[in-house]
Amino acid sequence: MQWTVLSDNRTSNPALETEHGLSILLATERYKILLDTGASDVFIRNAEQLGIDLSDVDYVFISHGHSDHAGGLRYFLEQNQRAKVIVSPDAMSGKFFSKRGNLHSITTEWPEIDNDRLVLIDQTREIAEGLKVIAHIPQNHPMPKGNQNLYVQDANGDYIHDDFRHELALYVDGLLFTGCAHSGLENILTSCPWPVNTVVGGFHLLDGQETDEEIQALAQRLKAKYPKTQFYTSHCTGDNVFEVMKSVMDKQLHAFSLGTMVSR
Repeated sequence: MQWTVLSDNRTSNPALETEHGLSILLATERYKILLDTGASDVFIRNAEQLGIDLSDVDYVFISHGHSDHAGGLRYFLEQNQRAKVIVSPDAMSGKFFSKRGNLHSITTEWPEIDNDRLVLIDQTREIAEGLKVIAHIPQNHPMPKGNQNLYVQDANGDYIHDDFRHELALYVDGLLFTGCAHSGLENILTSCPWPVNTVVGGFHLLDGQETDEEIQALAQRLKAKYPKTQFYTSHCTGDNVFEVMKSVMDKQLHAFSLGTMVSR
């Protein structure tokens, strides 16, 4: 298994373009899966710089409806004529907004997708051998406080707090991809009935939201409950949050950035 970061907020490689978005190419023995598509076609240009061919990707997984994770899908479908698109119907039908700063739309502009390529997920299930998708994540543990600025627009045009019913997580060969983990890292892990040895994605723990004490407590719970699991994060995980979690989780926690390639 190997995964490579094609879109992220951070990079140590000046030849690659950053953006507020996330896209990771995951290659397993059976499949090539594009995990989210970033906000634009930046991930395609970065893939070209890294010598990566996206035309033979088997699946593209969209973790939720926000444009920083699904905005590049239309560009991907121009490059790839075969991949199936895994997404929640609530992601495609929702109108999403952020009130961080001024109210602004973060709704994805969805391209037309042929029905035979569209895999709509409304319940946790295995969609191909070893490829499993988690839906409707129970919210029994604390949710990220950064969610307080995120809204959906209802049928009456009113803005209501997003409950993230449109968020999915993907599991394959021991790896759990969290997307942004708006539902909360603990909730996503608890909802996964399969053994997890690697967690990859954003944690949606923004600097200045949770206190350092709350972040330390979360890290302690993760370390105690998942002592053999490796955690990789970037995108929507704050720099200070990462340092606080690292002080507790030590070698279990890793930062990735644009161009990071991990094999196991």
